[in-house]
Amino acid sequence: MADVQDGHYDSSTDSLRVEPIYESFLCPLTKQIMRDPVTLESGATFEREAILKWFKESDSSGRSLVCPITRKELSSTELNPSIALRNTIDEWMHRNEAAKLDVARKSLTSENSEHDTLQALEYVVEICQRSRSSRHVVRKLGLISLISELLKNSSTKVRQKALESLCFVAKDDNDNKDEIAAGDNIRTIVKFLSHGHVQEKEQAASLLYELSQYKPLSEKIGSVPGAILILVGLSSSKIENLLTVDRADKTLVNLESCEKNVRQMAENGRLQPLLRLLLEGSADTQLSMAAYVGELVLTNDVKVFVAQTAGSALVNIMKSGNREAREAALKALNQISSYDVSAKILIEAGILPPLIADLFTVGSNQLPMRLKEVSATILANVVASGANFQSIPLDHNRQTLVSEEIVHNLLHLISNTGPATECKLLQVLVGLTSSSTTVQGIVDAIKSSGATVSLIQFVEAPQREVRMASIKLLNNISPCMGQELAEAFRGNFSQLSSLIRVIADNNGISEEQAPAAGLVADLPLQDSVLTRRLVEDGAFTTIISKVIMIRQGESRGGRFVNPFLEGLVRIVSRITFILEDDPDIIAVAREYNLTALFSDLLQMNGLDTVQIVSATALGNLSGQSKHLTKILPPPNTGLCFSIFPCLSQKSVETGVCRVHHGICSSRESFCLLEGKVVEKLVACLDHNNEKVVEASLTALSTLLDDGVDIDQGVMVLCDAEGVKPILDVLCENRTEALRQRAVWAVERILRTDEIAYEISGNQNVSTALVEAFRHGDFRTRQIAERALKHVDKLPNFSGIFSKIGAQ
Repeated sequence: MADVQDGHYDSSTDSLRVEPIYESFLCPLTKQIMRDPVTLESGATFEREAILKWFKESDSSGRSLVCPITRKELSSTELNPSIALRNTIDEWMHRNEAAKLDVARKSLTSENSEHDTLQALEYVVEICQRSRSSRHVVRKLGLISLISELLKNSSTKVRQKALESLCFVAKDDNDNKDEIAAGDNIRTIVKFLSHGHVQEKEQAASLLYELSQYKPLSEKIGSVPGAILILVGLSSSKIENLLTVDRADKTLVNLESCEKNVRQMAENGRLQPLLRLLLEGSADTQLSMAAYVGELVLTNDVKVFVAQTAGSALVNIMKSGNREAREAALKALNQISSYDVSAKILIEAGILPPLIADLFTVGSNQLPMRLKEVSATILANVVASGANFQSIPLDHNRQTLVSEEIVHNLLHLISNTGPATECKLLQVLVGLTSSSTTVQGIVDAIKSSGATVSLIQFVEAPQREVRMASIKLLNNISPCMGQELAEAFRGNFSQLSSLIRVIADNNGISEEQAPAAGLVADLPLQDSVLTRRLVEDGAFTTIISKVIMIRQGESRGGRFVNPFLEGLVRIVSRITFILEDDPDIIAVAREYNLTALFSDLLQMNGLDTVQIVSATALGNLSGQSKHLTKILPPPNTGLCFSIFPCLSQKSVETGVCRVHHGICSSRESFCLLEGKVVEKLVACLDHNNEKVVEASLTALSTLLDDGVDIDQGVMVLCDAEGVKPILDVLCENRTEALRQRAVWAVERILRTDEIAYEISGNQNVSTALVEAFRHGDFRTRQIAERALKHVDKLPNFSGIFSKIGAQ
C-alpha cells in the first residue's frame, strides 16, 4: 500500500489517520488515482485517458504497440472497463473523503496550530475539487461556517487559505453560496479588498466573483457599504495585479443584474451599465435610469460622456415620450446641460426646438409649471454655453432664439410665471445679451415689446436669484438703451434706490453687486435728475466709502472686485459731468474731495477703465477751476523765457495759482496744479491703452484752455516734463481722436516762442502736423495750420497783409 495526497504519494497521511491507498488504485503511467480504469489484453490496468495518450504517441512515432508495463506487443487496442476496480476506488474515495472531512472538522472546531489548520483547509480544497456532491457534503458537515470564522483569524496565511477554500466550496453550488453569504461574511470579504495583503485581496476578489454569479446575492453584495466603490476602484486600478482587476471587473458585470447596484456604480463613476440600460432596457427601465441620471452629481467630464452616449436618446424621449418619460428625460438633460461642452453636444442633438415647444405650448398638451421650470433651467444652461444661436433654427420658419417673436414670447412668459421660472428665463436673456452678436437683437425686441418697465420691476424682487438675473440682464443691455432705462428709473425712483441698496451690501463683494454698479454707471452721465436723486439718497457717501475700502484692500470679493470697482468709480464720476453753474453739485464735489480721490485712482495700473474714468473726471473738475478760483488783481509781470525745457517761469504773486491767477486748491477749485496731479497725468501719456492716453491728455489740456494763463499752463507742463510726451502722442498718430486732441494741445504749446523755436527743427513733429493739416477734419486742419505757422512751416499771411496795409 502507499499514501497519497491529491492523488500523489504523501508520507503525512498516516499522521492524519486517513485510510491509505492501495497500489492497484494508481495508474502506472500517471501515478494518480484512477477515475476510469481500463484493462488491456496484457492484463495491465491504466487510466483510460493515459493509455489512449500512450497509443497516440506510439502511432505518431512509428513504434509498435506494446503494453507499457509488460512490454509485450499488443494485437488489439481494445480497452475493457474495470468496473469492479472503479467501484472499489469510488468506495475508498468516499470513505477517505469522509475521514478527511472528519479530521478537518475536528481540526477547525478546536484550538490547533497554524499548520494543522492549514492542512485541514487543504483537505477541504482537495475534496471540493473532485465533485459537486463533495461540496454538498462540506455544507452538510457544517464546515462552511467554521471556515468563515477563520476569516477573522490573526494569521495571514490562515485567512488567505480560508478565502481560497471558500472559493472552491462556492463553485457551482448556490446553496453553498447562500451559506457563505450569511451574517456579515460578505462585509468581511469586502474588507479584504481594501485592507488585505496582496494575496488576500486577490482571493477575496475571486470569492466575491464566485458569489456574484448567483443572482440573488447581487443585491446583498451591493448593499455592503463601500463594496461597489471599492470594486469600481479595483476594476480601473493601474497598480493592482491583473487577476484582482479582472475579478473585480467581472464581479461588477454580475452585479449589474440589480438596478440598485447600477445606480451605485453610476454614483461612483461607472456609468456604462446605467447608460446601457437607458439605451437598451425596457421602457420602465429606461424611465428609471433617465430619472436617476437627473439625481446624480456628475463631474464635467462625465457630463460630456453622458451627452455623447445618451444625449440624442434623451432628446427623443423628451420629444415623443409620455409625460412621465418626458419628466425623467428633462431631469437628466437638466443635469448634463449644466456644463458648456455637454450643452453644445445637446444643441447638436436637437434639444432647442422641443425645449421651446415645451415652454410655449399652452392648452391640454402643455407641461405642468414645475416641468416648465425644468425646461427653462435647461434652456438657461444651454444658452450659457455661448453657442451661436443666430444660426440655429427652431422651426421650419427658420426662427432662432434671437428672433423678435421668440424673444417676445420669452418676455411674456417672464411676466406670467412664478419666481423660479422667471429667474431661469431671465437667465436665458442674460446669456443671449452677453454676446456682442446677439445683444442688439434682444434689445430691439425689448424695445418693440415695451417690456423695459416690467423688466426693471424685478430689481425689487424679494428673491435674490430673480433680482440678480434681472440686474445682470439690465446691465448687459444698458450700453444699448441707457436713455430708455433712465426714463424708466425716473418714473420710479424706488427701483434706483433698490440698486443702491444692493451696491451698499457689506457682506463681501457679491456676484450681484458688480452688475448693479455697472447698470447705474451706464445711465446717461449728463442726466442731472438721476445724479441729484443719488445725491439726495446719500448714494455717493456709500459708494465712495466702498471705493476707498477696496483701494485699501479692506473688501473681499475675488473675481468681482475689479468690475465692481470700475462701476463704482464710473458712478462717482457722474458728479463731474453736471458741475456747470450748479453750486449744489460743486459743493458735493468739494465735500467728497473728488480731485484727491480721482488723483489716487489714476495710479491703479492694470485697471484701464478706472484710469480712463479718473482722468476724464479730473479733466471735468479742472475745467471748472477757472470759474472757481478766487481772483486777485493781476500783479505786474515780466517775461523771462529760456530755451525749452523751461528754466524760468512768469513771475506770479506768492500764494496765487500761476495758471488760474487766483487762490486755488485741489478741494475747493479742483486745481490740478495745486492737487499735484499734473505729473500723474503726464505719466499716463505713455500708457498702452489709447483711451487712457486720450483721457489724460484731455485733462492736461484744461491747463491750456481759454480763460487760463496758457503761457503758465505750458510752463507747468514743461516743469512736469509733459511737453515731450504730448509731442510723442502727436507723432505716434495712434487714433484720429488722439491726433485731434494732440494737435490742439501742441498748437497751444507752440504759442510759446522759445518752445516753437526749439521744436521747429524736429522733423517728426513737423511731419505729424503736416499729416493733420492734409488729412484731418476741418477743425483739426485749421488748428494744424496755426501750429505749422508757429514753427515757420507755413507763411503767416496775416502778418504780411498787415504790413502792406500800413504802407
